[in-house]
Amino acid sequence: MADTPAGGTVDKDSGKQPKSVRVVLLALMIAMMLAMLDNMIIGTAMPTIVGDLGGLEHLSWVVTAYTLATAASTPIWGKLGDMYGRKGTFMSSIVLFLIGSALSGMAQDMGQLIGFRAVQGLGAGGLMVGVMAIIGDLIPPRERGKYQGMMAGVMALAMIGGPLVGGTITDNWGWRWAFYINLPLGLVALAAISVVLHLPKKRAEARIDYLGAALLTVGITSIVLVTTWGGTEYAWTSARIMELIGIGVAALVGFVFWQTRAAEPIVPLHIFRSRNFTLMSVIGFITGFVMFGATLFLPLYQQAVQGASATNSGLLLLPMLGAMLVTSMIAGRVTTNTGRYKVFPIVGGVLMFVGLYLLSTMDTGTSRFTSGVFMAVVGLGMGCLMQITMLVAQNSVEMKDMGVASSSTTLFRTLGSSFGVAIMGALFNHRVQDVMAERAGALGAKVTEQSAQLDAAGLEKLPAPVREAYQHAVSAGTHGAFLLGAVVAVVVLVAAVFVKETPLKGAGPKDADGPGDGAEAKAPVTEAV
Repeated sequence: MADTPAGGTVDKDSGKQPKSVRVVLLALMIAMMLAMLDNMIIGTAMPTIVGDLGGLEHLSWVVTAYTLATAASTPIWGKLGDMYGRKGTFMSSIVLFLIGSALSGMAQDMGQLIGFRAVQGLGAGGLMVGVMAIIGDLIPPRERGKYQGMMAGVMALAMIGGPLVGGTITDNWGWRWAFYINLPLGLVALAAISVVLHLPKKRAEARIDYLGAALLTVGITSIVLVTTWGGTEYAWTSARIMELIGIGVAALVGFVFWQTRAAEPIVPLHIFRSRNFTLMSVIGFITGFVMFGATLFLPLYQQAVQGASATNSGLLLLPMLGAMLVTSMIAGRVTTNTGRYKVFPIVGGVLMFVGLYLLSTMDTGTSRFTSGVFMAVVGLGMGCLMQITMLVAQNSVEMKDMGVASSSTTLFRTLGSSFGVAIMGALFNHRVQDVMAERAGALGAKVTEQSAQLDAAGLEKLPAPVREAYQHAVSAGTHGAFLLGAVVAVVVLVAAVFVKETPLKGAGPKDADGPGDGAEAKAPVTEAV
């Protein structure tokens, strides 16, 4: 047996990680699934929750409170892990997430549910960051590509299975179990990590940068509220949106200024001196922008135009998510075997652009098979980008900054998804309402006055001419949204061209105990067992 750069042990003949490390990785995947699955499950249960608790006017805050808390706490969890140790910080985030889940399941009114969802979101902010940072500690970048397929698989499973699981749980056990289901899974992950994972304990002498944390929280909260409320709750040019934009910009400018002076900054600005890290942050932002926009509008198009069932909306994304999973596994294996990765962001940028352009050509006559092929092209592109961005970002910083690198990359992807849903949604809604007014006159404008997205029940109630007009309007709306996505995807390709392919730290698979590529920058030893 020989020591790996990450301090685990590796079999010289097989190159496999020891069983205990695999147990830790399984626990990390469960924690990652908790973070990704939650909103998917809750989305399906929301109609039942509103029927039980009331408070329809506050419905959006059930999701918004969770999203806000997650985004605002993400960089803080990453910094706490760097300062005080990864294991304790990660376990704390799991415990907080489980407390929020239990309280949400016991909520007696909508106000309580919104507050408890915020608690849950605070914990969720540390789940994804903890998973990525601990993997960064345990597995050298050169070996890390092997596990990209696992992470992409968890993501695909959450997106496909979430709505199905949520519907099944709500129908058979009641909506409260949509939250309670997190408890056994979280306890399994907590127990496995507690027993098997042993990382060096840290104790930083520096104090937490409370001012920086406050400024960053205000800035992120303002941005997310702008993207959530803009065009829905308030007009984009309304005083409330302008105020939020002003507050957000001022807070973020103040945050950047303070980070240059803080003794222990929440986000050390020196990590952005790395060209690769900055480029990966940009690519991650655009990937989030495109991915969550696509997952929002594709099921809507297939339900409204192609007549697909809303019950199986998660399965409608299978071509895209399946392609993403396969490509991510191939990219990870190639990266591990060769140590080369620059080709994947470039190919991913091209495929994403082509796929989004193809999706923008869909109309009322596009078949499900054709749209499935177009989705698969987008999935191939995202598979080349999803995990490579995190791997290269982590490879671009020192081990002491692993947590903030992971949290910053995750945050950019989260903000990208918020902007994607908001901007593509605004374009979609505007186009749908215009086409409905053109094709169906005053009745069409009245139908989409409150919302440009109609559910299956609403569609069935429409007269045939108005329903046909709505199908054309949705086709026009998705055309505009995906065409915008294609334009934005060009940024990924441009950024990828400027990526500098530096050697990945850690030994390659054929030389586990030799110097390997990037041996000059080995990660410090962490006791994995």
